[in-house]
Amino acid sequence: MALAGRLLVLLAVVLLAVSIAEHKAFASRTEEQRQDNEHQGGHGSLKIYECKPKCDYRCSDTKYRKPCLFFCNKCCRTCLCVPSGFYGNREECACYNDWKTKEGEHKCP
Repeated sequence: MALAGRLLVLLAVVLLAVSIAEHKAFASRTEEQRQDNEHQGGHGSLKIYECKPKCDYRCSDTKYRKPCLFFCNKCCRTCLCVPSGFYGNREECACYNDWKTKEGEHKCP
């Protein structure tokens, strides 16, 4: 019985060590990706939860903030991309750039 208990404890320690190692590898990889993408446009690589801060930055220099945020977030949720900067650079995001209104104007700010 004592041997079985020791083996169970050893197995738990090994599983914990493997779990910690995988977590550290994942955390360092996501930190590097976050630093690379800081306030830059992407190519459909954003997660939906990243849309709000990217659009907050993109729309921070306009006097039409509310409509800018509305359409930027709508476009980001669909395209998973927000171009860099406050204005322009739409070529960084093909979906964002190609989405037009019925009148042929750019839908995404």
